[in-house]
This record gives sequence, structure tokens and C-alpha cells, in this order.
Amino acid sequence: MSQLDVRQKLEILADAAKYDASCASSGTVKRDSSKGKGIGSTEGMGICHAYAPDGRCISLLKILLTNSCIFDCHYCINRKSSNVRRARFTAREVVDLTLAFYRRNYIEGLFLSSGIIRSSDYTMEQIVEVARALREDHDFRGYIHLKTIPDADPELIHQAGRHADRVSINVELPTERGLKRLAPEKSGARIEGAMAGLRAAIADTADARGRYRHAPDFAPAGQSTQMIVGADAATDGDIVMRANSLYDRFALRRVYYSAFSPIPDASAVLPLSRPPLMREHRLYQSDWLIRFYGFAAEEVVAAADGETGMLPLDIDPKLAWALKHRDRFPVDINRAPRAMLLRIPGLGVKAVDAILTARRWRRLGLADLARLTSSVARLRPFLIAEDWRPVALSDAADIRPLVAPRRRQQLELFGA
Repeated sequence: MSQLDVRQKLEILADAAKYDASCASSGTVKRDSSKGKGIGSTEGMGICHAYAPDGRCISLLKILLTNSCIFDCHYCINRKSSNVRRARFTAREVVDLTLAFYRRNYIEGLFLSSGIIRSSDYTMEQIVEVARALREDHDFRGYIHLKTIPDADPELIHQAGRHADRVSINVELPTERGLKRLAPEKSGARIEGAMAGLRAAIADTADARGRYRHAPDFAPAGQSTQMIVGADAATDGDIVMRANSLYDRFALRRVYYSAFSPIPDASAVLPLSRPPLMREHRLYQSDWLIRFYGFAAEEVVAAADGETGMLPLDIDPKLAWALKHRDRFPVDINRAPRAMLLRIPGLGVKAVDAILTARRWRRLGLADLARLTSSVARLRPFLIAEDWRPVALSDAADIRPLVAPRRRQQLELFGA
């Protein structure tokens, strides 16, 4: 590793970081250098796949501090026994790279994770030093997301929260059984303990800022986590219930899902093939139903297959739920409450809000809905409008072929 230059290290460690999905940057505070002080901003235009508080796509330098690791998690390409080329940045090199890329308008922030070297505390010290140097030595005001290590000293994790916009701790796998089998050196109890500590610190800071104007920030964009999908035997139902529990207990901003990807020289306990990427997509849709559409986790699980516990891949979970609850439909769009309008397949939050506004002035027909959605034909079996009542469709034994979208092939993100 000592013979590698910074460019070679960047090539290795940027590629190694691509498997971490939890790098969105929504929810942070506005902070910029437009008045001539400091460097960087959380509010500028960007090129990378993360999102600013107002929803625009911004750029993050997404790297690992090192891909060396003392742990031997079966599913990780950077595990101790993996035969991969290793590299390691110094804290100073990461700081210099971040500043140089920002000045060239390549990035607007940093996402930093790492393998475990020497010990959890030593690695966490190096991660914190990067954020500290950027904030204190260079007055960097861009976005920083730090992936923290649950086994590290709580004071180090607290220091990370003081410098970073968002902190995250990966729960790794949906079930404790899967974690013990595939990552025996990690503890679900320690992971959840660290997440609980972060939640308490974020809540304490919010309370302090409510009473004291100049109270310091602590992870203003909150905390997130990530689960690997398809590496163990957990069903979609298990994953949805686990994610819902994490949201409730730790006030997470996001749970990210990462489809398991087969790795070279893989352990015999791992699956031979990756799960369909559409499965990952359906889990994100389920997540949205719970967070924004008023569905309970148990209702989303009810949309899954009763025997396998898996969500259907050919239709979205909202449509699957509607087909299993035909007795709830059709819904009168001119009279139904918002909660029920949100359960009509094909209607999003913005469309429902537009319906609620428009129907204050007149009754709506199918032509009005056609202006709010891409395919009004999919909605017809589930609603009543001024000029539409689905008598024949409501009595049909099977309407799935009429409302299911045409099947399309899911492209591979990292395929050859």
C-alpha cells in the first residue's frame, strides 16, 4: 500500500465504496460560504447521486478510508480473507482530496466509510479527524456523511455527530440469526446500542437548540442505516417489519436496501446468485408506503405472498394490497378522505393533494385524473368519478391482467 500514489488509492477505494447505498444527503441544515467566510456549501448545484434539502441532486466524494479490515464478514468483498488489492488513505489525504475536488466543482460534500484497521477506536479516530480538519482547519461548510463504527467508544461517535451532517450505522442484515451466521464478529445488540445513543444525542441537541439560540449542531440530517437484501434467508416481510421497528425505535431518517452482490472467492454459506434488483426496488416502494402513504407495516406485509413472505415483483406493493382488498374499492374521488385516496393504485401524494384542492370547486371526472397521472386506465377499477363507475370491472373475478404493467427487464447496476 505504501507504493500506491493518491490517484491509485482513489481508484481502489472509490470503487470499494460503491456497495454502500446510504449516501443521500437530504434533511441537513443550510450552510454556505457565499458571504466570503469558509469554503463549501450544502446548497449548490452538483453532479453525483445524493440529494440536497430542497431535493436537487448534488455531488459527494464517496470513498473508503481503507478497504483493509480485521473482520471477516462473509458477504463483504473487503473482508479479511478476501483476495482484493488493498489501499489506505491518511486523514490528510482525504482532506486534501475533498478540498481539491470541491475547488474544481466536482463535488459538494464527502461520504466517508471505512474497513476496520487495528481496532474500532483507532479507525473511528481517523474518520473523525477527517471531519474535524475539514470543519475546524478549513472551515468547510459542505455536506459530510460519516459511516460510524458501533464498537467504537461512544465519545468518538459523539464527536462524529458534532462535525457531520449525517451519521449512519449499518445494521447489516435484517435478522439477528443472519448476522450471527454471516458476520459472527458483529453484535446486533451493540449496533442497536450505538443507534440508541445517537438518537438520544440528536434529541438532546434539538431540545438544547429550542432553548439556546447558539447551541451546537449534532448530526442535523439525522441518522440512517442500511440492510443487505438477499444474503440470508430473510423474507420481504421480515425486512419490512425490521425496518419499521428501526424507524420507530431510533427515529431514523432513512433505511437503505442494498441487494446482495456475489463476490470473488465467496463463502459456501452465501447464495450463488444475486437477488433480482426489482426486489430492492419493491422494498423501497414499501418503505414509501409506510412513511408517506399512511400504511401500517402489517398492511404492507399482507401484500406479500402468504407462503413465501415475498412481495410480488411484477406489480408494486400498493397495487398488490389493493388486489387483496377488493372490498375497499372503488373509492369516490369526489368524497373520500385523503387517507383512502392515497390507497388508490397509481395516485401519488401530489396527485391526491391536487384532487383535494380541485374538488373544493367542482366535481372531478376521468379527464381531470388523466392530467394528474400517467395512466388513468390503471385507476379505473379502483375509483368512482363524476362520469365513471366501474360496474363491470368491480364484478370481474380477476382484474390483475388489466392493471399490471407490462413486464420490463431490470438492468444490472454493476453488470459486465
